Amino acid sequence: MTTHGDDSDPAETSSVAAEPPLPAALGDLRTAITAATYPLALASARTARDCATVVTDQLDDYLLPRLSRLDAPLLVVVGGSTGAGKSTLVNSLVQARVSASGVLRPTTRSPVLVCNPADTTWFRAGELLPGLTRTNEPGDTTDTLQVVAAPALPAGLAFLDAPDIDSVVDANRALAGQLLAAADLWLFVTTAARYADAVPWGLLRTARDRGTVVAMVLDRVPPEAADEIRDHLAEMLTANELGDAPLFVLPETVISGQGMLPEPVVTELRDFFARLAADSDARDAVVRQTLDGALAALHPAVAQLAAAADEQATAATALDERVEAAYRGARRTVEQAVQDGRLLRGEVLARWQEFVGTGEFLRGLEARIGRLRDRVVAAVTGRTPPAAELRDAIESQLVTLLRGVAADAAEQAYTGWQAHPAGAALLTPELARPGANLGERAERLVRDWQRDVLELVRAEGGDKRFVARTAAYAVNATGVTVMIAVFASTAFIPTGLEVATGAGTAVAAQSVLQAIFGDQAVRTLAARARTDLLTRVDALLAEEAARYTALTAVAAEAGPTAERLRAAAAEVAAAHREFGLAEPPGHAPAGSAT
Repeated sequence: MTTHGDDSDPAETSSVAAEPPLPAALGDLRTAITAATYPLALASARTARDCATVVTDQLDDYLLPRLSRLDAPLLVVVGGSTGAGKSTLVNSLVQARVSASGVLRPTTRSPVLVCNPADTTWFRAGELLPGLTRTNEPGDTTDTLQVVAAPALPAGLAFLDAPDIDSVVDANRALAGQLLAAADLWLFVTTAARYADAVPWGLLRTARDRGTVVAMVLDRVPPEAADEIRDHLAEMLTANELGDAPLFVLPETVISGQGMLPEPVVTELRDFFARLAADSDARDAVVRQTLDGALAALHPAVAQLAAAADEQATAATALDERVEAAYRGARRTVEQAVQDGRLLRGEVLARWQEFVGTGEFLRGLEARIGRLRDRVVAAVTGRTPPAAELRDAIESQLVTLLRGVAADAAEQAYTGWQAHPAGAALLTPELARPGANLGERAERLVRDWQRDVLELVRAEGGDKRFVARTAAYAVNATGVTVMIAVFASTAFIPTGLEVATGAGTAVAAQSVLQAIFGDQAVRTLAARARTDLLTRVDALLAEEAARYTALTAVAAEAGPTAERLRAAAAEVAAAHREFGLAEPPGHAPAGSAT
């Protein structure tokens, strides 16, 4: 029985329209790499940034465009040391003077790509090496790619003459490395005099690790030393796990007036590439081998990036912990000062004594609580009470305390960061001091707290006839008494004359409040006011600490970034296995017997 909709199954349509798994996974990996940052000055950071650039370049320049067209012409990048004769060799292979050669260095500044006229559409489209602007004329910058058609070059094969890998110009060296990473096959050209140089061997090992197919040209070899040099180079190739690379030896010779090598010198090499161009299976094998190696090389590269991201997160955590410890100590100092009675001395003590009465009054206070209440009430109708002066004294003491602990914490955090390489690089002189306008913010904090204490008293005493009888002044008087009680701990044990007076002050504060609200109300009001004060102090110190932690916030997010990188790399590995490059069809190009 036929049902409606059989011809347009949604799942089937979706699978057809979806991007193939491997390119999609590579796109996700590229996004993850681009999102990763390494802001902290760690030894691994610069290496990670360089590695990220290399990986994203290879994704953009080679892997993604090549996967979109596995049958695109084979790209042979001709690379090597300064003066190795790369341009002369390219001209000779394509039988046309397409790349400048000469004694001035560097000769090749802007890369030149030579292909059969039938293949120019692909290379001009810009999918491969998309960061290079295509031109028809020779250039003198590293951001252009001259595309030249050469009818003598077989279709399906292209040569790219790259700048010197050891160029004295930094941009040329960087571009040479980028172009080599975009090669299906790297034709490395060296000379009898320079084949053992360190720089090219570093790049050759990189090509090996990426799985890039490599062929070697040993140029300008004296005939009498050809066997010895060839054998030594072959030994070096084998020692570096490149023993399978085809090796072509070109003797010393005279360059023609057209800047080309004599035909017999390049015949063997031209035949090698002619066979490769004519054999689609061989070309496919080269492409697949290089793709397979490049994809496999992504895993250790991304693992390095993820490890660097982990180090960023770990360092950010270590730096944040030093800041948190400094400001946690500041908070602890404030909490102790609030509880141990030290704020009840000096100006605060003097103003409190003025507020509640003389020393004789304090000594008899326990027996005259009722009369004290009446005195406080009567004060509103007579002389101006000293409550405002007491509030100002409390504010001054608290602000001084907050200034001090903030300064100490800033100095401690600064010193902690100085001892850490990543922290030292982030420091600026102003971080050694409290933040701008700290004094103003501290004053505002205390005033806001005092206002809310008065509101708390008003709310708690709303149903008390005391407030009804005494109106606003009683609230103010009771409020400042609550503030005094906040700074007296029940565990406070006074020692010395001044502290003993402070203890008496605490008793006075408790007595006044008990006369008004009773024991439980005293404890509730003091506890709530103390908690409110410390909460505000926490917020102020958090603002101060944020001056530091804001600098590590981006690095602190590197932990999830590392996991994202690893997850993206795992997706690429799975898609790579599914794609089936590990067992390419066809056969690899045969090497030279020379």
